[in-house]
Amino acid sequence: MSYDINLEIRVSGKPARVMELLTDATLIRKWSGSDAVVENRVGGKFEMFDGWVTGEVTVTNEKELAYTWKTTDWDEDAQPSLVHYLLKGDNQGGTVIKITHTGLPNEKERDEHKTGWNDFFFDPMEDYMLIIDKS
Repeated sequence: MSYDINLEIRVSGKPARVMELLTDATLIRKWSGSDAVVENRVGGKFEMFDGWVTGEVTVTNEKELAYTWKTTDWDEDAQPSLVHYLLKGDNQGGTVIKITHTGLPNEKERDEHKTGWNDFFFDPMEDYMLIIDKS
């Protein structure tokens, strides 16, 4: 059985800035507070949160990004899940991000990731945009 998440999150930055914050390892380190590696090309390496999650970029363009996602907490034989972002500008100068995270290994991981996307990913990114980008 596959466990999936579908979220829609609004952030204050324009789509180009949000994509930069998703694909530039230096900026990811700044907003997340942890080490990251992003080779922003199909087949490129992806790591976040000091190597807690690893994967491979499967789609990248100005409005869309996808990569595989597997954490060090998962069983070794667990298959990677897939994270897909679709960015669309809104009429307030921000971005609506549609996130689909498919193939999580179990209900517990699905539930933890559902809250984790806000708590550890988009809330810190939004804080960074509001504090650093606006100063």
